[in-house]
Parts: sequence; C-alpha cells; structure tokens
Amino acid sequence: MKILPVEPAYRLAEQAAENRWLVEDLWGEGAVGIVGGEPKCCKSFLALDLAVAIASGRPALRRFSVPQPGRVLLYAAEDAQHIVRARLEGICHAAGCDLEALDVQVITAETLRLDLERDRTLLEQTVIALRPRLLILDPFVRLHRIDENSSGEVAPLLAYLRELQRRHALSVLLVHHARKSSGNTRAGQALRGSSEFHAWGDSNLYLRRSPAGHLTLSIEHRAAASPPVLALELQQHGAALALGTLKRPDETVAIPLSVDERITAALEAAGRPVPLGELRLLCRVRHATLHERLHALTTAGRLLHDAAGYRLAPLSAVAASPSSS
Repeated sequence: MKILPVEPAYRLAEQAAENRWLVEDLWGEGAVGIVGGEPKCCKSFLALDLAVAIASGRPALRRFSVPQPGRVLLYAAEDAQHIVRARLEGICHAAGCDLEALDVQVITAETLRLDLERDRTLLEQTVIALRPRLLILDPFVRLHRIDENSSGEVAPLLAYLRELQRRHALSVLLVHHARKSSGNTRAGQALRGSSEFHAWGDSNLYLRRSPAGHLTLSIEHRAAASPPVLALELQQHGAALALGTLKRPDETVAIPLSVDERITAALEAAGRPVPLGELRLLCRVRHATLHERLHALTTAGRLLHDAAGYRLAPLSAVAASPSSS
C-alpha cells in the first residue's frame, strides 16, 4: 500500500535566522505575496525599490536591510521600457548605486499570459536559466484574461506561482490593484477580485493615501509580526523620483483602522449606549460587516447590548470573560 511521505514534526527542517528575510522585516525569504493599493499609490515604485535593494544589497526605502543580495527578474506590463529605466535610475540615485552594475533582468516580451500553458512554460524556463532570487510581475491584471472575481479561475494561476516559488527557491512579488474608494476596508480585503489574493500571500505590502494625501504602507506577514504602519512620500533625487519615509514627522498621518478599532473608538467617544444605526454612521462600514463584528465583540464580552444600544463592557468584565483567558 502506498501512502504520502510523512515526517515526525521534530525532524522537520529548521530555517536559520539569517535566512529568514529577503528584505529585513519587509519581505520573507522565499515568500510569495502582493504589493497592493488603489491606482496612483506608487505600487510600481515600491516594487522597483525592492528590486534595486535586492539586486544591489542597499537597504530598501533606505531603512530595510538586505541580508543576501541577488538577481531580480522583472516583468513590467504597463510601463514603457524608458519609464522603467528612468524609475530605476532615480531609485539607484537615492540608494547610492549604479544602474549599470544592477543585476535586474527585465523581460521585454510584449505579452505574458499566465493562463496560457505556453507562456507559463516560457516563464519557468527563464527562471531556470537566470535563477533570480526575486520575480516581480507588475501588474496581475495584465497577465491573464480570466475573471478575477472567480476563485476557481484565480486559484490555479496563484497555485502555479506558488509551485514556481517552491521548485526554484525564489520569491514572487505580484503587483495587484485594490478597489477604488476602499479606505474603510481592511487593506488585504480591499484587493480587487477574489479573496484568494489575500490568502495567498506570505508577505503582503499595502499602500494607501491618507486624507492628507500622504502614502501609508502596511506590512503583513504570514509567519512574522507586522511592523508599524509607515508614512511614505515620493522624494526628488535630482531629476528623478524615489519613495522614501516621510520627512515631516510633525505631521499626523491618518492610519486606517480596523472595524473593531472604529467601533471601540466610536463608543469611547460617545460615552453612552449607541444605537446600531448611529454606530453605522460613525464607523462608516457596511451593515453586514458591522453586524458581524458587533456580534463577535458582544459574544467575546467586549461589548454590552441592550435596548439603548451598544456600549463598551467594563474592563473588569472583559478581563473575566472566557475569551480573554
């Protein structure tokens, strides 16, 4: 009788600490994931910044170190080649490195369709020949002709990229759009199309614009703690631009809050029971989502509900609730 291969848990291979990160705290070694955000949120700039950092060994965004530099393979489907070059030159200027010495290999094919077996084979053969540490595909919408809202159509394409990552020990970065006007939605859930995108990523980076016009970067990892939200801006470097951390620390950057945080903040500010309809206006969230989170928080003992509305449970009651133990 044949069975699947198994191994006792204590014999599973350990990952050395020094091999944990492709970019320290920003992108995991061998991780697949998304750089996501609404249009005009500098997603491509961020992807190219990672490309320069990994290929040169210089810190990404001038603050996230690269333990082991290596080759990057890039397919930029939306931007003309001269635009890609200009952006890379600007980032190299900011990073203090030379574009001519940068091992970033750019796929110049006019089209690349991951829903076609022929193109998938060509991409894998290119990976085998060049052996990059990171593959960047920008953006996903130009890489197929499937229905992005269909899990049954999206999942096989993402599974192919996961297999590519595992077979060839590389990281895969996919640039993907978020829905417009999704500021009140959790970043990962704001990605356009199927929820498969959010679930697929080991390291995900989400860009948003605050009401003040600043960019915020949220970092999410499957197997590591997420660093605090960063404020970014496009900064001038000679005649070129590159992303960098915000230079005006005195300015407050609005950081998107989760639905639970918005509910808590609204109830704290009110200082009284708040009816459901009023709470929905304060939190600016869909009725179904709000109802789901209110039920969960009430069940967990964090909120109390009666005829007057919802209110925060006393701290002593929260500490005594079973869910807090």
